[in-house]
Amino acid sequence: MITNALYGGVNAAVLTPMHDDLSPDLDILAARCRWLLANGTNGLAVLGTTGEGNSLGIDERLDLLDGLAERGIPGQRLLPGVGTTAITDTVKLMLGAAKIGCPGVLVLPPFYYKNPSADGLFAYFSEVINRAGTGTHIYLYHIPAQSSIPFTVPLVGRLLKAFPKTIKGIKDSSGDLANTLAYIEHFAKDGFEVYCGDDAALHEVLKAGGAGCITGAANITCAENARVYANVGTPAGDVAQTLLSALRKVIAGAPLIPGLKALVARHTGDAAWNNMRPPQLKLSGDNAERLFAAFDGCGAPLAKAA
Repeated sequence: MITNALYGGVNAAVLTPMHDDLSPDLDILAARCRWLLANGTNGLAVLGTTGEGNSLGIDERLDLLDGLAERGIPGQRLLPGVGTTAITDTVKLMLGAAKIGCPGVLVLPPFYYKNPSADGLFAYFSEVINRAGTGTHIYLYHIPAQSSIPFTVPLVGRLLKAFPKTIKGIKDSSGDLANTLAYIEHFAKDGFEVYCGDDAALHEVLKAGGAGCITGAANITCAENARVYANVGTPAGDVAQTLLSALRKVIAGAPLIPGLKALVARHTGDAAWNNMRPPQLKLSGDNAERLFAAFDGCGAPLAKAA
């Protein structure tokens, strides 16, 4: 595995707690970020898919970043999601992340227009990088099930060749281990950081030369993710991965954001964690109970909540 990666290790795709009026609750978010950092998480990927980033306006996202900084969450530990369909909005978010000291940002492809050409995608990222001019590292966000736009190996290679000091890594949320390993095979030797979005793949990705994971499940499984990372290539790593894979399977059996928020609400005793912006909806009582029973059946110990 890469040992000097900027975000090497376990990165939680952090949930965004919300008030009853569905505005972000920055005090609770900061407290949860501190808990995650104290319980096995190396970095915090805020404003991503799990964090409902694309359900928040640009000003709300900038306020969230500033609010975390004001509450003492170090920018160096944050990997904000800044990808939008508009070049100008993506640049604005990149500048906001740079202002609070984030070394990197996670960038979706422009996801509204489908089947863009490789030249079109290259032009989009070229504009973003040249306009931002921040020196902030870009981590590509490959999540074709949501964006419908893949980062192919040739496109990644082209971006790396053109912007070797800016394009730093990729989060692969395709769930396709072969694809993740292809990124590692082609680019990791040159320091390109490959992160899996699938917790079940973490040990294999690390053994192959990946940098770690960026996952929603780590909101609640971070200690098991950390055990895998600390024991790569050992029997202890295999044991930790077995439990982590079981937990991931349970979490994936429910709608991701409602399920994770239900688990965190139970863990913290704060029912407000179940607040989320439509079209996401709170998990129904019966479905929540089934999720809790399956999760508890895995036997994972949880640290005391924040």
